[in-house]
Amino acid sequence: MQKFDVLIVGGGMVGLTLALAIRKQSDLTVALADTQALTELTDQPEIRVSAINAASQQIFTRLNVWDDIVGQRSQPYHHMHIWDKAGYGKLDFNLDDVSGSSKPDQLGWIIENKVIRNALWHKAQMDEGISFFTDEAIASIGVGESEVFASFGSSMPITARLLVGADGANSWVRKQINMPITFRDYDHHALVATVSCEQGHQDTAWQVFLPTGPLAFLPLYQQNLCSIVWSTSPEEAQRLRGLDKVAFGKEITAATDGKLGRVNLESELGCYPLMMRLAQDFVKDKVVLIGDAAHTIHPLAGQGVNLGLLDAAALAQTLTGQLAAEQPSLDNISNEILLKQFARWRKSEAAEMIAAMEAIKQLFTPQQEVSKLIRGIGMSLLDNFSPAKKQLIRQALGYKGKLPELAK
Repeated sequence: MQKFDVLIVGGGMVGLTLALAIRKQSDLTVALADTQALTELTDQPEIRVSAINAASQQIFTRLNVWDDIVGQRSQPYHHMHIWDKAGYGKLDFNLDDVSGSSKPDQLGWIIENKVIRNALWHKAQMDEGISFFTDEAIASIGVGESEVFASFGSSMPITARLLVGADGANSWVRKQINMPITFRDYDHHALVATVSCEQGHQDTAWQVFLPTGPLAFLPLYQQNLCSIVWSTSPEEAQRLRGLDKVAFGKEITAATDGKLGRVNLESELGCYPLMMRLAQDFVKDKVVLIGDAAHTIHPLAGQGVNLGLLDAAALAQTLTGQLAAEQPSLDNISNEILLKQFARWRKSEAAEMIAAMEAIKQLFTPQQEVSKLIRGIGMSLLDNFSPAKKQLIRQALGYKGKLPELAK
């Protein structure tokens, strides 16, 4: 039977980041279990992308994987343009709105999920302290006095001092350990696809708030391509999915007021129901939840993956003794006080982000004309009030709250 210090279930962006962060700061041994095969990039961009902010970029840089990511396919954006379809309000953000010594060269990066995962996976495979278990899914979990036991269908069981669930929104670990969650249906489905834009993306992230929900255009590595995330009602999502490519192109061009010129659909159209989830506790016995296993938020601000990456950096900091200014120690893995500190830290950050997304969503919910007028006035005032814009940009960059050391 193989013994490890930490077992991570889930080899996505968050789980892999945790494994690399633990190894960078300690000699703790890590087992990573995930049966989802690694697939190489094709000529066509993947329809699932992430908006990587400055804090997440710093984590990847400190883990010596950032160059591997941007060396493949990535696109920085230097501007953000947001407007209200139902009114006249608009917001424009630029690098000029950022000040201070930590001013980055861009507001963020749009990167395909596959690009990030592949780079992290290959980096982790080079570390002798990380063992991969990819042939069989874990069949059962048992929590003992000092260890967690994980059994496979036919392979030898393994044990670890701590189990981390980084296995996504429908977390198998969370269900096995019976860790309850609070959830609410956003009553939105997200349509995701790759589109071409006649006028190009102009190194800009675009977002229009429609009566049925927000539509975002995220710039890709080719100037004429964008990844879209169109959050709308389930009924409207079904209608849009039933359109042919020509009809869909006309709908989305009209939705954007033609600001990007004619828009054409260039890929299949993915559709995902959106739900808010928040685990009631991120820690139970010797099990910890991070990333989407612990929380999911509305994608309208593109902060979900950044929140999960900060979870990974914070947990690695906790387990390696950095949180308590101690030397890395096996005792930190089972130290209930330290793990509870981590849980309070990250749950408060997740709850704050969930509340912020809810406030924005409600602000743009169809309302009476007088509310639209007030909303438009508020957006225009904010657009011309430099201190408030600077603060919003700093939050979007990830420079808020208590940051893990890897993100600073």
